[in-house]
Amino acid sequence: MNKYPSYLNLYESGELEKRVEKALNMLEKCKVCPHTCGVNRLEDDKKGYCKVGRYAVVADYFPHFGEEFPIRGYRGSGTIFFSYCNMRCVYCQNYDVSHLGAGRIMKPEDLAEVMLELQDYGCHNINLVSPSHVVPQILEALLIAVERGLRIPIVYNTSSFDSLETLKLLDGIVDIYLADLKYLNKEYGRKYSKVKDYPSVAKEAIREMYRQVGNLEVDERGIAVRGLLVRHLVLPNDISTTKEVMEFLRSIDPKLAVNVMKQYHPYYKAWDYPELSRRITEEEYKKALEEAQGFTLIVD
Repeated sequence: MNKYPSYLNLYESGELEKRVEKALNMLEKCKVCPHTCGVNRLEDDKKGYCKVGRYAVVADYFPHFGEEFPIRGYRGSGTIFFSYCNMRCVYCQNYDVSHLGAGRIMKPEDLAEVMLELQDYGCHNINLVSPSHVVPQILEALLIAVERGLRIPIVYNTSSFDSLETLKLLDGIVDIYLADLKYLNKEYGRKYSKVKDYPSVAKEAIREMYRQVGNLEVDERGIAVRGLLVRHLVLPNDISTTKEVMEFLRSIDPKLAVNVMKQYHPYYKAWDYPELSRRITEEEYKKALEEAQGFTLIVD
């Protein structure tokens, strides 16, 4: 009999423990994310491209009421903000966390307690923000948390610069994927997010997420229980390549759950790039919505 959330099945079969071991092995010559920097992050003094070593760094955690309704519901999403990131987006609104690393180191027992505390608050889920570089540490903590009574779904909240090998370790663990798709222009990924080949990596990652969980499913209250929700932030001057993004998403599922986001603001280093140094216009947002016609549109 299948149990919900899905990680309970893997825990009872012993597979969850095996996944933790496989994930931790990926830290020895790090290949957790597409950078494959090869650093031995199991050594206390070694850090990868992401600037994180053996243990995750957490900036904050709390019941979050600012996410889309299917994620936040009525009691909030149990959000854990991981410090640092495997991308370097010049316009990041959370740059103090993602670039500067504000936060504190948490060992697996500490991170497990955070998950349980968020469950005790009544949160609908555990929402892992910027998790791509710390998946082994998350799984290590999850095993402890499940042993101590964790029973709410996992939301994997990612920029989609994710390794396929790592994502496959999450199959049957993550019930809800909340995935950004920033742009489908290789040079924009390099220039504005400082990563190689963002489009091909992100497309493969999103295809894998969809394979695992399918389209978004909600319960009778409208709260997500499983599936993929794709976020697309509209950037000025069509840097977000919205038409190409929507064509790609339509090839996966023309009824995919999509949030076309208009809250772009030129944070951090965006002022150094004239093409990014303004808010979007109403006309730009209207055009983006037209490109997204037919999808199941989700709003904040």
